Amino acid sequence: MPSSDRVAIITGGARGIGAACARRFVEEGVKVVIADVEEDAGEALARDLDAGKNRALFVACDVSDKLAVSNLLAETRSAFERVDILVNNAAIIAPGDILDLELADFDRVLGVNLRGAFLVARAVARQIVEQIEAEGTRTDEARRRYSIVNMSSINAVVSIPAQLAYSVSKGGLNQLTKAMALALARYGVRVNAIGPGSINTDILKAVADDKVAMERIMSRTPLGRLGDPDEVAGVAWFLASKDASYITGECIYADGGRLALNYTVGRSQDED
Repeated sequence: MPSSDRVAIITGGARGIGAACARRFVEEGVKVVIADVEEDAGEALARDLDAGKNRALFVACDVSDKLAVSNLLAETRSAFERVDILVNNAAIIAPGDILDLELADFDRVLGVNLRGAFLVARAVARQIVEQIEAEGTRTDEARRRYSIVNMSSINAVVSIPAQLAYSVSKGGLNQLTKAMALALARYGVRVNAIGPGSINTDILKAVADDKVAMERIMSRTPLGRLGDPDEVAGVAWFLASKDASYITGECIYADGGRLALNYTVGRSQDED
């Protein structure tokens, strides 16, 4: 099964982990549809990855909007005729704990991170099952070809009081992953998740110059550094590849050891 025959949709693909996934998948020969609300960044990335070879496309999409998701699938089929992989990566945050989080912010985060993930996954799953039935794909072949990867978080397991909505959305996403995996197993479609820890994206760059904040992050990270988006993209590619053909319903935590830790790690004064 050549990778060049496969098509991936990556939501939230314009920046950060999503963009790293788009680059990695294109490097592996997969055609990529980048879906995001950030049109300038998404179009620029698609042009960079495409290089005139018809291998990358940007589609503006708010994943919380059912019509926008329908359009995303229509644009994907129009350009590449099929879908084989989904990286369900789009997510937002809104600070607030149980005492001060506004309902509108709670709804907005759940709308993108959980409802949006459901809408895109449902649309892609239906498309994939339609392809399997139309093409008569054997289950063992489907397991190597079709994969849905949801971008969860360590905050699906542990939590931060001031990120209540985000934690709730990622906890729900883990359960969505398991339920989807069970429902799609008979078709050979695998569904897994990735739970990143502290990754060097735009969100964390905001605290990169804050020594106290970085010290706090490092104190709970045994490997002693931030993760790189490319490292998460590597896990996404593994889960989408035939090497993971017997893995479904799982969440792989790329967290530098954080979830294994039951204490904070001391940092010496001369460490970076």
